[in-house]
Amino acid sequence: MPAEAMDLLARKLDLRLTKENLNMKVRGLMPLLLAIAGLAMARSLADSQDSSSTVASTTPAQLDLAYMRPTQATKLRNYAFEAFGPYPIVGAGLAAGINQVQNTPPEWKQGAEDYGKRIGSDFGIAAVTTTTRYALSEAFKEDALYYRCECKGLFPRLRHAVISTLTARRGEDGHRVFSFPALVAPYAGIMTAVYAWYPGRYDAKDGFRIGNYSLLGYEGGNIALEFLYSGPHSWLSRIHMNNRHGAPTPGSNP
Repeated sequence: MPAEAMDLLARKLDLRLTKENLNMKVRGLMPLLLAIAGLAMARSLADSQDSSSTVASTTPAQLDLAYMRPTQATKLRNYAFEAFGPYPIVGAGLAAGINQVQNTPPEWKQGAEDYGKRIGSDFGIAAVTTTTRYALSEAFKEDALYYRCECKGLFPRLRHAVISTLTARRGEDGHRVFSFPALVAPYAGIMTAVYAWYPGRYDAKDGFRIGNYSLLGYEGGNIALEFLYSGPHSWLSRIHMNNRHGAPTPGSNP
C-alpha cells in the first residue's frame, strides 16, 4: 500500500476514534446534566413551597389580593363577548382569509360566496370551542377566564401565557390546575365542523390534526392577550382579565 494511502487511512481512523471518544464523553455527561437539572427543579419547587408557606403563615389575607373568584355575571358576560362579540368575528374573517388563500377546503373554491362559507365555518368553530370551554369549566368548577401575569419581564410573562393555555384557576384561592376543558375545547370545535358542515371526505383524523393547530392558535391568543393589552376600554380588555379591570377586585361584594 502506498505511503500516501496509509497516511490517509490513519487520519480517517484517528478522526473516527476522536468522534467516538467525543460521543462517549457526551453520553457520559448526560446523566450528570439530568441530575443537575433534576436538583435545580427540586430546589425551585422547594423554594416556591417555602415561599408560599411563609406567605400563607404570615399574611394569609394577601391571597385575596392576588385572586378574587369572578361572579356568574362576570363569567357570563365574558363568555358572550368571547363567543359572539367583535373579537371572534374579526378572528373568523382573518382565518377565513388565510383559508381562502390556501384554498382550504378546496371544495369551497375561491368566490365571494365561498369566502362567506369559510367565515361562517370559522366563526362556528370558535363559538363551539368557547362554549365547550366555558361549559366544561362550570362542570369542573374551574375559572376559564384569562388573567394577565402579575410578574414582570418578557420570559416570565411568556411562560405564564403558555402555561395558561392548558391550566385554569380553581377554588377560592385560585390555585392553578391542569384544565381538561382547555385541552378538549379546541378539538370539540373542529370535530363539530368536520361532522356537521365540512366536506364529507374529512374525518376524525383530520379533526385531530386541525385541532392541534387550533390549540396552538389558542396559545397564540393568550400571548396576544398578555402583551397586546392596551387599556381598560380596549376590546381585548373585555376578555383579558386581571384585578385591574373586569375581574372582581379585592373586597368587592360577590
